[in-house]
Amino acid sequence: MTADTPPPPLPYIYRWDRQGRKGQPCELIVRGKAMNSCAVRFPDGYSMVTSRNALRKNKEGK
Repeated sequence: MTADTPPPPLPYIYRWDRQGRKGQPCELIVRGKAMNSCAVRFPDGYSMVTSRNALRKNKEGK
């Protein structure tokens, strides 16, 4: 990747209205087995643990 090439889009969109993050792209860091949980990170570096039900595939990420 060169300096003038934009980074690829993140693979997921956060669907829930939690912490002002609804509709923002994110990436999955870790999946948990218990309670369908996962850790996600947003482009600004913010990360959180949430339900995997809060994520949907980013159609731009194809």
